[in-house]
Amino acid sequence: AEGAGMLAALVILVLLFGSLVAAALPLVTALFAVGGAIGLIALASHAFTVADFTPPIMMLIGLGVGVDYALLIFYRYRHELRDGSDPATATRRALDAAGRTVFFAGCTVIIALLGLIALGLGSLQGVALAVALTVLVTMAASLTLLPALLGVFGGRIQRQVLKRAAKRRPREGGWRRLASAVQRRPVPALLVAVAALLALSAPALDMRLGFADAGNDAPSSTSRQAYDLLAKGFGPGFDGPLIVVAQGDPGQLHTTLTQTDGIAAATPAFPSKDGAVSAVIAYPTTAPQDAATTDLVHELRDDVLPSLSDRTGVDYLVGGPTAATQDFSDAVSARMPLFVAVVVGLSALLLMVVFRSVLIPVKAALLNLLSISAALGAITLVFQDGRFGAQSGPIEAFIPVMIFAIVFGLSMDYEVFLISRIHEEWEHTRDPSHAVREGLAATGKVITAAAAIMIVVFAAFVLSPDRMLQQFGLGLAVAVLLDALVIRCLIVPAVMQLLGRHAWWLPAGLARRLPKVALERP
Repeated sequence: AEGAGMLAALVILVLLFGSLVAAALPLVTALFAVGGAIGLIALASHAFTVADFTPPIMMLIGLGVGVDYALLIFYRYRHELRDGSDPATATRRALDAAGRTVFFAGCTVIIALLGLIALGLGSLQGVALAVALTVLVTMAASLTLLPALLGVFGGRIQRQVLKRAAKRRPREGGWRRLASAVQRRPVPALLVAVAALLALSAPALDMRLGFADAGNDAPSSTSRQAYDLLAKGFGPGFDGPLIVVAQGDPGQLHTTLTQTDGIAAATPAFPSKDGAVSAVIAYPTTAPQDAATTDLVHELRDDVLPSLSDRTGVDYLVGGPTAATQDFSDAVSARMPLFVAVVVGLSALLLMVVFRSVLIPVKAALLNLLSISAALGAITLVFQDGRFGAQSGPIEAFIPVMIFAIVFGLSMDYEVFLISRIHEEWEHTRDPSHAVREGLAATGKVITAAAAIMIVVFAAFVLSPDRMLQQFGLGLAVAVLLDALVIRCLIVPAVMQLLGRHAWWLPAGLARRLPKVALERP
């Protein structure tokens, strides 16, 4: 999957730059960054526990983000060369402009990932720290290794850039025409785009969290065949039993369980060696991933066992892999609002400081949430409903929070890159419509190219045999696709046109208190 994604990315870069050397620089930067990050995590694994699915996720994010950051800087570098700068000056100016944007965007991604710590789930905290470290290393490589590579190959790249620039015919850019078309009819463009995203988001309302088991494996695998044989011979609940523990004399536990709707059978209670606890294994009538099994776990914990405990004075606990999966899913669902509030709040505050506006951060947060919900809707449609040949089943419990953290940060990349150019034109002309047109014209091509690379890298992981990586790859690819094409090309120009000068409004009292941070060169 990684090889297919890198090959597709190389093809896109060659088509964009027309040179194998120029196309290879962003890829080389990303590969070195990912390799360094994996090495650091390998060292850290001797002191900390690292989940076994962490390295593939690091590869997924590191390759996409690494190429993205390096491309943004390299594109600005080529722009400076076309304007007549020598390679050394072009490198400095590219870092002074796009480098600041990459640094800010990388910090936003890291903040979003570290927001997973607010969930208080140890298994996710390790993954969040590992992926945040990957983003940090890729950002550092783009700001240090890439300039060094430009110093080595700068002369050759300059000759190729100037040669291509001499052959180009001056014409009005397609992105400028697109921005003008949206600005002429901003309301219809906004309504159609938002309606499409909301429609794609609708399946996410019925998302069911859980974990894949052998029942989601390929039908040809021996694990799936054994799973199906057990379910056929002993009932679907045999693959996911519930372990009910009595902290004392089990009493009527066995009888109570066998009389409970949704339980097919239960073993007699078997005590521990000291007799302090006893356990009963209960087999549901439904499969482990069935919604009815989830309801059964809640019924046992909230109704059946508390009622029995009141009569016997014994405490009862429900465990086992099926119940543990539900506990994790419930914990994620309960803490998700806090996580979203922390990530959105900190990111909005950073945008407010950089662009000195109240409405720009609000717009960015709402649009990012819209693209994330649409991506989750696509995952639900494919993997939960079993569309397009996928095995139906619940969505991996940690996928929504990881998708949110990563996509929210990545969406800020394009937001910062586009809005910074719009803000630069606004500072020079004070014409909001002109600023939006020129900002989209200057960034539309590179944003689309960067998004295309990330899409092919992420989508390549759909080819992985691992269901979790398939969901990750599809969710990230859909989110980037919608963010780059629908949000940045249609919704942002429409909203900015409707807001006009008010887009840059900031209360005077707040303006005096906020520090001044500039992404553009003075």
